[in-house]
Amino acid sequence: MTSSASPAPAPKPPRPTWVVEGATTPWTRWSEVAIRVSLQLCALLSVVTTAAIIFVLLDNTVYSVTGGGAFFQRAEVSVVDFLFGTEWHWEDDKYGVLPLVCGTLLVAGIAALVGLPIGLASAVYLSEYATPRLRGIIKPTLEILAGVPTVVYGYFALLFITPYLVKPLFHGLLGFDVETFNVLSGGIVVGVMIVPMVCSLSEDALRAVPRSLREAAYALGSTKYDVSAKVVVPAALSGVVASFLLAISRAIGETMAVTIACGHLPQVTGNIFGPVQTMTAYIVNVTESEVALGTAEYESLYAVALVLFLMTLVMNVISRIVTRRFREVYE
Repeated sequence: MTSSASPAPAPKPPRPTWVVEGATTPWTRWSEVAIRVSLQLCALLSVVTTAAIIFVLLDNTVYSVTGGGAFFQRAEVSVVDFLFGTEWHWEDDKYGVLPLVCGTLLVAGIAALVGLPIGLASAVYLSEYATPRLRGIIKPTLEILAGVPTVVYGYFALLFITPYLVKPLFHGLLGFDVETFNVLSGGIVVGVMIVPMVCSLSEDALRAVPRSLREAAYALGSTKYDVSAKVVVPAALSGVVASFLLAISRAIGETMAVTIACGHLPQVTGNIFGPVQTMTAYIVNVTESEVALGTAEYESLYAVALVLFLMTLVMNVISRIVTRRFREVYE
């Protein structure tokens, strides 16, 4: 007689380790909603903060919706005079912003000449040449520079770079007249300040280049220098250029270091051995002075801050365009 007993049921497959117990409970769903909303609020906060900054700058510079007078109304100057005037002496009601822009660009230019090559060379070394152990020592040491207060950099430029580096070299050997407060010292110290930013961002871009490109170049007989200079750096060009532009924006917005090292003389000049005044230094000068609230002198700092904001905004927009234009996608 044939047995009619049914076969034993197949064993259930093991529960996946990624399945979380109680993942579909109401409490979990509400927590996910709360997390999503909190993240959206954080993103919205940055947008609202930026919009508020723009409103304050425009309200105190171009027009007024709060009852006070805008800068151009109080100072009785035109936009053309403000943007293209070559004299800035608010004691004499002369508000031409070009001297402040000139000082800012001189410092940022020298900082770029100092910081960008050093930062890129450091990034290439850490990415392509340094051993993991050496990289673990050098990179944190470089990043310590980013944590040093900017006022320390300012006094370092004033008390060390000018008397022990700039004056002996350019005054003692070459005969240039180097003043105590000068553009060159400020530019050098700001260049040192942006090295960690350039190095960190550029190294991330270099290390993101696929290893297959390096191996293909080595297979063709290339040296390490050829691979680094002709393969890796061109492949990471978008990230490198973006790091350059962000570092220059950082140099343009630097305050305390240039305030201490470069002096307070607004002038349109190409002399890097004399004093200038940057836009950030002027803002510090006004806020520390006894200028009365609501006067044209006080509201001039909002006009200068608006120009500074637009300059850094343009630099960041260019950085985004360059990143999208030159980004290469690897499969």
